[in-house]
Amino acid sequence: MKLEVKNIKKSFNEKEVLHGISFEVDSGKALGLLGRNGAGKTTTIRILMDVFKANTGEILLDGKPFVRKNIQIGYLPEERGLYPKKTVIEQMMYLGELRGLSSKESKTNSDQWLKRLGIEEYRKSKLETLSKGNQQKVQLAQILVANPDIVILDEPFSGLDPVNSKILKDVILELIQEGKLVIFSSHQMSYVEEFCQDIIIIDKGNVILSGNLKQVKHQFGENRIFISANNYSLVELCEMIKQNLNGQIKHAEVFKDIVLLELQVDCVRNDIVSKLIQQGIDIEKFGVYEPSLTDIFVKEVGGEE
Repeated sequence: MKLEVKNIKKSFNEKEVLHGISFEVDSGKALGLLGRNGAGKTTTIRILMDVFKANTGEILLDGKPFVRKNIQIGYLPEERGLYPKKTVIEQMMYLGELRGLSSKESKTNSDQWLKRLGIEEYRKSKLETLSKGNQQKVQLAQILVANPDIVILDEPFSGLDPVNSKILKDVILELIQEGKLVIFSSHQMSYVEEFCQDIIIIDKGNVILSGNLKQVKHQFGENRIFISANNYSLVELCEMIKQNLNGQIKHAEVFKDIVLLELQVDCVRNDIVSKLIQQGIDIEKFGVYEPSLTDIFVKEVGGEE
């Protein structure tokens, strides 16, 4: 399957909040849908879920208009919505049947997912008696009970300890390997880097960056190197580079535990190293800079919430 979102615009009370959102994702891949709080991610997801209608634009599935009722979608929202007074198995079966499963199918699938997520012992417990992490796993189990083709996960690791996070990571990777179409939204960028081949960053209702994650990293790391020294502080090293190599670099700054340099297009990296050594700098670290997704996100979005 290929899901294509094309130029989606949405207004509330004459205020446009989405200004032409476009992206696509294929089965067997995960798309990282990123943005600060209020950027438009949830509105975009709700349009996909047919909770809201877009004012303009279109959504296609395999080149044809997307009809929500014809496709199984598993949606894990950031705000949880299960029934605290009901038992786990009771509500899982109920939600499975709402999605079109028979009672037998719903029970079988529910038991399989509760076992897979390590919470089968709580099947007859009321949800409110479970820990936050186990409630989160129940929430995940119920979205998968009907074997959805499209899985949308909004902050799925919220409230999970490292052990349960590992279980969830394994499940998400299995879903991708099984050919599910996964849309993954999170502020925990390390997980996005682990699962997603492609990303889209939304800010104030606009797409400000999208594409293959490896290519995006290459683009942001192009002509950039990092360096540190044993005999100079980062600030001293940065100032020395600015004074002595000004014609070969576009920009130099202290970044975390390194000095980050953006080179002129025709500058050779090894020439920089040779000149610094000639000036008595004892190089500790040197290499081609590859930004993390967090670095890219902050650079593109930045500012205060």
